[in-house]
Amino acid sequence: MWLASELAAFAQVVELGSFTASARALGVPKVAISRAVQSLEKRVGAKLLTRTTRRVALTDAGRALLPHAQRIATETAAARREMAPLTEARRTLRVLADPAYGRLLLAPLLPRFMERYPDIPLEVEMAQALPAAPGEQWDLLFQNGPPQREGLVGTALGRPPVILCATPAYLKAHPPVKEPADLAQHAVLVPGQLVTELRLHKGKTLAQVALTPRLIVTDPAVVHAATAAGAGIGVLPEFLCRIGLSMNKLERVLPDWHVADLLELHAVSDLRRASSPNVQALIEFFVANMVPVLGHA
Repeated sequence: MWLASELAAFAQVVELGSFTASARALGVPKVAISRAVQSLEKRVGAKLLTRTTRRVALTDAGRALLPHAQRIATETAAARREMAPLTEARRTLRVLADPAYGRLLLAPLLPRFMERYPDIPLEVEMAQALPAAPGEQWDLLFQNGPPQREGLVGTALGRPPVILCATPAYLKAHPPVKEPADLAQHAVLVPGQLVTELRLHKGKTLAQVALTPRLIVTDPAVVHAATAAGAGIGVLPEFLCRIGLSMNKLERVLPDWHVADLLELHAVSDLRRASSPNVQALIEFFVANMVPVLGHA
């Protein structure tokens, strides 16, 4: 039995003249198109395309099969368009989120999204790791950093400003911090993975400070708690420190210096799901509602 998806892929390659363009049009990795055509050729028992570095050309067998493949491709596309609104409306939107930033930034927005889109069911998981296969069991991933895997597309949501802060008691009991180099004398608390160098800038002046962090935790809320307890100078997202700063429980350290971007939040989706109306609705909601929360230092 010849699969409709393989026939549709074959017809798309012929129409666009390349595997790369076909993959982009169908929203799948290029390797998926190549495998579909190869599988179809095995089922047919004949070569359908000849490939060069610049173009693809039909063989005699390919020319004979093309009208049937085009008809199948047209009917398949029409069926998908007809069914998409029905299946999409009932489909649960599964969201994965980096536990730290998902809990801090995503969780407060979810009730507002549910109120605005009552017909979109949500399933949210604070995931420690990505699924083994892209898009296999999820629709949208909220993470720090752009997508690192082929077949994924990311929408930038903003760069939360990162600041240095500590309690007044800690700063009073330790040597003053007047220049970036003075940080070497202090306990520096860093969220994320191991950071051995901190980059700061003041206007066009750049400074690089070698660090031996006293605390490294992937969850910035834990670093914030340790900072608020007077354990050291925290390297933290500004939005997490606003209340402490406004109540004078925390103080900015080197307020004229800015920490080079450590955070770049993205909404990531699989290319095959990126155009889904529900996925697009959630991404647009994030862009409209999360960026104002991030603010500026």
